[in-house]
Amino acid sequence: MSKKKSIVSVKVIKGDINRALKKLKRKTIDSGHLLELRERRYYIKPTTVRRRQKQLAVREQEKETILGKIEDGDTKLRFYTKKPKRKGNKNDKNKNKDKKDK
Repeated sequence: MSKKKSIVSVKVIKGDINRALKKLKRKTIDSGHLLELRERRYYIKPTTVRRRQKQLAVREQEKETILGKIEDGDTKLRFYTKKPKRKGNKNDKNKNKDKKDK
């Protein structure tokens, strides 16, 4: 199979432009032209592409392991744990101390 995408064309039947537009949109999405345009919009270095693929593979593997453990009955697992929020900032604490001193 060649890499080159086939040209998308649609015939307007009985002057029905809306139906022709609908078919054209569907064909362009199915052919992959829009996806390729989005991908080629910016140059991405090959190392970046490989790194991104590796990150996605690792994430997918972790997801499968967690789902497997959940099926086995472990209910304490979470997909993504959030870090606890810190209460206040250093600057806020200093401001409060200044107010108390006055």
